[in-house]
Amino acid sequence: MQEAAQISFIIPVLNEERLLMRLLEQFTPERRTKYGLEIILSDGGSTDGTPKVIAEARERGFVTAFVQHTAQERRQTIAEGRNAGAALASAPILVLINADTLPQSMDALCESVLAWANDAHLAQISPAATTPVRIAPEERVWSDVVFHAFMNTYVQALNLLRIGMGRGECQIIRRADFEAVGGYDARIVAGEDFDLYTKLRKRGTITWLPKALVYESPRRFRKYGYVRIVWRWFSNSIAVMLLGRSVAAEWELIRE
Repeated sequence: MQEAAQISFIIPVLNEERLLMRLLEQFTPERRTKYGLEIILSDGGSTDGTPKVIAEARERGFVTAFVQHTAQERRQTIAEGRNAGAALASAPILVLINADTLPQSMDALCESVLAWANDAHLAQISPAATTPVRIAPEERVWSDVVFHAFMNTYVQALNLLRIGMGRGECQIIRRADFEAVGGYDARIVAGEDFDLYTKLRKRGTITWLPKALVYESPRRFRKYGYVRIVWRWFSNSIAVMLLGRSVAAEWELIRE
């Protein structure tokens, strides 16, 4: 008899044929058994080679469950995609990780998540956790170091100030709390991660897991630069706080 899953990894994906498999290959049979993992893919309606990659991943046993957005008349928001994946989850802990994100160490990530999940005190006071985010050393430039040092400090500060914040690259949430706040607001195009964590922060402490470091793709920063990206994040966050919606009508795909 198969043991119940302890962690549900939910991966929203849209046109990620180049990067998706490098993440999925982290979920080896040994890790899935050791940590009690289930892996759920939520495809937003990919039109590149992603469906072929997903089919191969499912054949190789890297994917536990799969859901696909089929309403071609409109593009799915990432909030919708994450919610659709979470609806298939069976584990008490959700780890929502982007397809272009890669843990520095999958073992360290899983061990940190399980230690947080199984801590009796934190189980009472902490509905969610978050991780440091950086750029991988082989892709990193000096501006990445400065920006991510600031952002990681900023995330911790907002949580200490009871505002609530978690980078969308990797979010760790107790499923009961996720469901209690209604998951992500599917109407929000950008800033849905900030919106969710502000609601979760009202339910308790957001725990910082320093050993669960993840690397994000620098492609958006390389195209737009940090100043423009920070302004977009800031304006969307303010709009979400004050108006319950984002400034952006659609989040542009960067897939180079």
